[in-house]
Amino acid sequence: MPLELDIVTPEKKVFSGTVANVYLPAEEGEMGVLPMHTALVAALKPGELRYELDGKVEAMAVGSGFVEVTQERVTVLTDMAMHEIEIDEAKAEVAMQRAHETLAAMRHDADAEEIAHVQGVIAKSMAQLNLKRKKS
Repeated sequence: MPLELDIVTPEKKVFSGTVANVYLPAEEGEMGVLPMHTALVAALKPGELRYELDGKVEAMAVGSGFVEVTQERVTVLTDMAMHEIEIDEAKAEVAMQRAHETLAAMRHDADAEEIAHVQGVIAKSMAQLNLKRKKS
């Protein structure tokens, strides 16, 4: 029995199709989903999402978000989803370096939301770089 996968960002539907399985970077650790999985909703953290399509494993770098799982469908709502070919390694390096510099320059009493945003930029940049370098 196949599994329907939808990956959606605020800008567009990045992927919609029938897959054999999905592996996601959930907040509590990597989560594997097969057809007939127990229904659940989980938070996602930046990392690598993998799915098997026509016998081939495809991978994407994803950002923070949520996943809804039913027995027949996986719906991923995320703020970033990029295939390896879409990732510009130099831009990701620069973004991560700037974020590290910004974080280092922040005062200890800085706004928690601002700190979380900068840490998110670092995490998303790392997800992109890890996928890009894994494929190289």
